[in-house]
Amino acid sequence: MTRTVPLEPYICDVLMRDLVGHDRAASAFLVYLWLWRMSRGEGRERIGASLQTIATQTGLSKSAVQGAVRHLTRRRLIATSRAGPTTAPVYEVKEPWRRVSHEDSE
Repeated sequence: MTRTVPLEPYICDVLMRDLVGHDRAASAFLVYLWLWRMSRGEGRERIGASLQTIATQTGLSKSAVQGAVRHLTRRRLIATSRAGPTTAPVYEVKEPWRRVSHEDSE
């Protein structure tokens, strides 16, 4: 069964063109999209996943995923953390285009 997940318009309208066209990092866009779907798309802030899991799910090679994660981290579109040296990374997907307004924080 397929479920529809509403996608932020910014992701397709701006981020895709920026990562794929300007940065020439199509794999980074695919990884961001998958991480966003598995975290924000499910109402979560973070997702734990190995590089191999991301590679399998996106159809990319593990090395392409590693490069994409480095690129997304450098661009501050994701943050990664680990509970230990042998655990899978936990990814936090950032949405820097969203700004918390003063009214939202009250």
